[in-house]
Amino acid sequence: MHIEDFDYDLPEELIAQHPTDKRDASRLLVIDRDTGELEHRNFYNILDYLNSGDCLVMNNSKVIPARLFGTKEITGAKVEFLLIKRIKNDIWEAMVRPGKKLHVGDRVSFSEDGSLSAKIMEHSEGGTRIVRFEYEGDFHELLERIGKIPLPPYIERESDEEDKERYQTVYCKEEGSVAAPTAGLHFTEELIEKALEKGVRIAYVTLHVGIGTFRPVKCENVEEHKMHFEEYEIDEENAAIINAAKKAGGRIVSVGTTSTRTVESAAAPDGTVIAGRGSTDIFIYPGYRFKVIDRLITNFHLPKSTLLMLVSALYNREKILEIYKEAVEQRYRFFSYGDAMLIK
Repeated sequence: MHIEDFDYDLPEELIAQHPTDKRDASRLLVIDRDTGELEHRNFYNILDYLNSGDCLVMNNSKVIPARLFGTKEITGAKVEFLLIKRIKNDIWEAMVRPGKKLHVGDRVSFSEDGSLSAKIMEHSEGGTRIVRFEYEGDFHELLERIGKIPLPPYIERESDEEDKERYQTVYCKEEGSVAAPTAGLHFTEELIEKALEKGVRIAYVTLHVGIGTFRPVKCENVEEHKMHFEEYEIDEENAAIINAAKKAGGRIVSVGTTSTRTVESAAAPDGTVIAGRGSTDIFIYPGYRFKVIDRLITNFHLPKSTLLMLVSALYNREKILEIYKEAVEQRYRFFSYGDAMLIK
C-alpha cells in the first residue's frame, strides 16, 4: 500500500481549534459496516448503539503539562522542552527547541526561584535529548504550576486554563501522556453513569500516548513504517471484564485508537486479553485481523496518518475515504477537539 492511498482534502477551517461547549454535544457520524448506511447524530446519542452486556474499553491515561519554557543558564537563551517519557526516576526523554543551542552538559532553568531545572545528559535517536531534572518539592506539583498542556501542532494557539480540563477525559487517572486519547473527550460522567445503568460494562486500560502519534509517515510504502514504542498496562480486573463480556457474546467497543492498540497488543491469538504491563509498537493497517475489538468510537484523523490506517483496517479504506468526504461536505469538525464517529 502507498501512503497516497490514505490522503484526502480537508479545508483548514474544519480543523477544530477549541472544544465544543459541552463534551457530549459534539456530532457523531455512525457507520453501519453491514449496510453502508450513515447516520448523523450527536454524541449523547451513543447509548442508542450500546446494549446490555457490551463492553466499552477506555484509556485512562492522563496528559501531563509536558511543555516547559526556560532559559539556558549562562547565556539566558530561551528554550522549550517537550517531555516525551520518563526513563527512570528524574531522567526523561525530551524534545528540545532550538536543538542547536542545547548540548550535553548544558543546564536550563524553568523557574525564577530555581525550583525546577534540568541538565542535558546525552543525545538520543531522532534528535531528542536525555535530561535529568533537579527540583525542590514535588515534581508533578511543579509541572502543574510551571508546565503547559502540549496541544497538537494543528491547534494554532497556546494552551489555556480551559485546556487543563477539556484536553483530559473525565476518567483520566494515570499520568504519563503527552497527548490526549481524544475519542474519550466526548464522554461525560453522566453519560458513563447512564451506560452502566443500561448494563454496559466498562473496562479501563492505560496506554501513555507519545509524540509519535503526531509524527508523519515518511515511507512511501506503508508497510515499511516503524511505530514508536508506547507503554501500556491492563490489570487483572479489567482484563477479566473484557474477557467476560466477550465470552458472554457482548460486543467490545473500543473508545479510541489507543484503547484499540492496547487490547490488540495484549491479546492472545484466541482473543483473550492478557493482563500485564508492556511496551507496544503495534502498527494496525488494512489487512490486520482484529482479535478483540468489534466496534470503534473515534475522531476524524489526519490525512496519511497511522490512525487513519487503523480505522481503514477495521472497515474499508475506500469507504472510509468516502465517509471522510461526506464529513467534509457536512462540515464536521476534525482532529483532537473535533467530532466523533462510530464504526459499528
